[in-house]
Amino acid sequence: MAAVQWHSRARRYESELQSCGLEVAPVEFSDYHPLKSITVTDSKSRRGARKGSTSSSSSSSSSVAPDPLSSMLDGTDPLSMFAAASASESPLTLSQSSSTGDLGRGKRREKEDEVGVDFEPWSSKRGEILARFTTTEKLSINLFMGSEKGKAPSLASSSAVSEKVRTRLEELDDLEEGSQRELLNLSQQDYVNRIEELNQSLKEAWASDQKVKALKIVIQCSKLLSDTAVIQFYPRLACHFNCRRIWSMCSDPRPLPDSFTADEVNDTAKETCLNWFFKIASIRELIPRLYVEVALLKCNRFLTKCGIQETVPRLTAMIRGIGDPLVAVYARAYLCRIGMEVAPHLKDSLNKNFFDLLGTFRQIHGDSVQNQLVLQRVEIPVYLTLYSPAIHWILQCVSYRAPEALLTEMMERCKKLGNNALLLNSVMWAFRAEFIATRATDFIGMIKDCDEAGFPKHLLFGSLGRSLACADPPEAERLPILNEAWKVITKVRSPQDYINCAEIWVEFTCRHFTKREVNTVLSDIIKHMTPDRAFEDAYPQLQSVIRKILTYFHDFSVLFSMERFLPFMDMFQKDSVRVGVCLSIMDVFIKHQQEPTRDPVILNALLHVCKTMHDSVNALTLEDEKRSLALLINGFIRMVSFGRDFEQQLSFCVEARATFCNLEPLNLYLNHFVVITVNQLAMETRRVMRGSHSRKTAAFVRACAAYSFITIPSLTSIFSRLNLYLLSGQVALANQCLSQADAFLKAAVSVLPEVPRSISIEGKLRSSEGFLLDFINNFLSALLVVPDHPEAGVLFLVRGLLNMVQDYTWEDNSDAKVHVYISALPLLAAMSQESYLYSIPKVDSNETLYGGDPKFLAEINKLCETLIGQVLDHLKTLGRDESVHRQGSLAFSLFGCLLAHGDLRNNKLNQLAVNLWNLSHKQGYCNTRTSVRTLEFIKHQAQQPDMAYLSDMLHRLTLQSRT
Repeated sequence: MAAVQWHSRARRYESELQSCGLEVAPVEFSDYHPLKSITVTDSKSRRGARKGSTSSSSSSSSSVAPDPLSSMLDGTDPLSMFAAASASESPLTLSQSSSTGDLGRGKRREKEDEVGVDFEPWSSKRGEILARFTTTEKLSINLFMGSEKGKAPSLASSSAVSEKVRTRLEELDDLEEGSQRELLNLSQQDYVNRIEELNQSLKEAWASDQKVKALKIVIQCSKLLSDTAVIQFYPRLACHFNCRRIWSMCSDPRPLPDSFTADEVNDTAKETCLNWFFKIASIRELIPRLYVEVALLKCNRFLTKCGIQETVPRLTAMIRGIGDPLVAVYARAYLCRIGMEVAPHLKDSLNKNFFDLLGTFRQIHGDSVQNQLVLQRVEIPVYLTLYSPAIHWILQCVSYRAPEALLTEMMERCKKLGNNALLLNSVMWAFRAEFIATRATDFIGMIKDCDEAGFPKHLLFGSLGRSLACADPPEAERLPILNEAWKVITKVRSPQDYINCAEIWVEFTCRHFTKREVNTVLSDIIKHMTPDRAFEDAYPQLQSVIRKILTYFHDFSVLFSMERFLPFMDMFQKDSVRVGVCLSIMDVFIKHQQEPTRDPVILNALLHVCKTMHDSVNALTLEDEKRSLALLINGFIRMVSFGRDFEQQLSFCVEARATFCNLEPLNLYLNHFVVITVNQLAMETRRVMRGSHSRKTAAFVRACAAYSFITIPSLTSIFSRLNLYLLSGQVALANQCLSQADAFLKAAVSVLPEVPRSISIEGKLRSSEGFLLDFINNFLSALLVVPDHPEAGVLFLVRGLLNMVQDYTWEDNSDAKVHVYISALPLLAAMSQESYLYSIPKVDSNETLYGGDPKFLAEINKLCETLIGQVLDHLKTLGRDESVHRQGSLAFSLFGCLLAHGDLRNNKLNQLAVNLWNLSHKQGYCNTRTSVRTLEFIKHQAQQPDMAYLSDMLHRLTLQSRT
């Protein structure tokens, strides 16, 4: 197959476009619609079929299969049917529920009595208590050391008691006499470690079947709960010593269901359970006996049906015997905790515990407690806070799913006690926020009447504020509520106490008021926290204030118009805290800013915020953190738009690139984004000027091109550089900047040899060949409208590109170079036409510069012949290497190119096309479908008036296909 003379086929693009258009047919209006649902009717002939028939009893009114799109219109798709089924109850369910009668209602009552997931468990409060109540005082502990040998029993013998029972009681009594060791001057951590040792000893004793020893350890631990020698440590002590319920002590050998009754328990299990309760009853001291019996409260179900109901009131009454009110309140809290686990329906017992608690408040001011506080040098306000966890828990149990009327009763009882601040505080913590909000004004009145010395009023307002942050009071009362609360808060002298309370009420202010009130609150916070740099100890609270403001104020023009917002931010002087606040601000801006902004207040403030984030990056910053910062700053830059003030937009891009130069991920993305933005500015300028630039706009678009030209080389991604060179060259050409366009395109050609054979994509190495071919094809399509430089010669850029392709080191056994040559043939054929397929207004392409000059056409034809010769030589090489599939593929590609763009009236070119067709079929590349469609296309083309010469070629190709 020798090379032939190339002549491009003359094209008439407009007539070709019209011939390729689809035929237009009028729409006939009828009842038929392609999305209309298909009705299915029962066949009358099938209705009388015998009952045992399994064949279908329905037939479609149409032979067309059901359409899933039409099914969705009437709600009969599976998702709609499922939603409809779940929204309504089936008739079977309704009939079952109505037939069950009282049984169904009984089950519902049981459901209501159960404790749901909305009940906050004790375990969630335990961590806060352990962290809050600490001490530096030295502690002491009595450790159980085991029975001493040879010690005479102190329990008198009795003939009425069996030997076995007497032995067990002697062992228990032995614990109380002398088998202990007192450890003094323990630190808090040492004390906790000793308690953990006791816990481990308990587990080991139980695992080794030493049941009596395990009980002794439980009793010993319980005794420690009466120790208030270091009173500030007591809440933490009560958290550590929570007796475990020894359920397995009395369990039945047979597995029992959760809802078992005493009648289902065998006699052996009952006797074992009763034996343990007798052991507990023999404990002399009240507190150990009480705690162990409460721990085993659930085991009463083994004995009688009403065992728990009878036991809880008795245990409630037993607590009245505890003299120390602090010890008593935590005992009641433990009883309420176990009661909510085993019998949450016994509301009366829970209420009785609370009412008994109210009666002990007068003990706080008694001589015994006061002397103890003086001895330990503990102030009354500090002492009262020790009650808070226990009272909060008791009230939580009492108020759980309680009616609103109970809150009214509690408020009345508080008034009778002289508005006891401690109790009032716990009530506001425990009851539902909606109940508190509707009575907010009443609570404020009660707070005013409380004694300031016992429990500070700002703590009460803090508790009220927490409820009002979750529920809204009546609208008319909101401003008076805020004024009354802030009158008290602003008078708090301690900066820490002040910010703890103010931080709570900021949310109420943001939720219900405007920027004026929020600005006033911020001003007051600055006034209290600035002296002596008190803000340095309150960063968590100050951060919370910022988060709450950002939650309710998403309009940054309003946010930054607050006079005190930026001064408030200046209090964050610790680097890590300041960066965290900046991240919060930018995160909210990115999420909620919908429209681009040019507000100078917003831009200056957010530029400062972004600069703070950018400057926080150092050598220790993790890559994930850098990427997060880069994304936030990028999001801000993308939301900045100056409209038609293109110079200001360009100035902003330049400033942003200079400001954020040290953050590598941001710098790379920012350079890419800025180049895109600058090109958009140039095209927007062209649109505004309608393609006719003035001297000023022409200088501006040239400045845009210059900025892009110096920015693109800083990108590390080779394909980003190539694509931006091409894009910028096209933008420059559209704006009649011909020399700048030449510079961009030449730069792209010069960068092509630097493309590596493989690139990293998402951490994996992939061949770059496909990406390079895509770019070259895009580059070739752009060259059609690029006029040749008068000093560089004809087809300078095309030749430069092809020379680069010739010299590039392609992959082994690759046909990429030949594919580029074949892709260049359509470009050269388009360049030889009298009128080009597309053009750029006000830019003279080669069609105007050369005007069909024979020398220009001769250069194009010569270059095409050279390319065809290179392709044919490669086909011969593939034939020698027996790469039949690659040879057939390339032969068919070149055949298609000749058919579409070559003048096949030339006999040699025509014969070359036939030979390429034969070669592709010989190598088995073309299947029957491809051959048929190609022949149909040639037949359609042969019907055109000026292409009848294809008929002979069609005949020869058809004969070859049949052969």
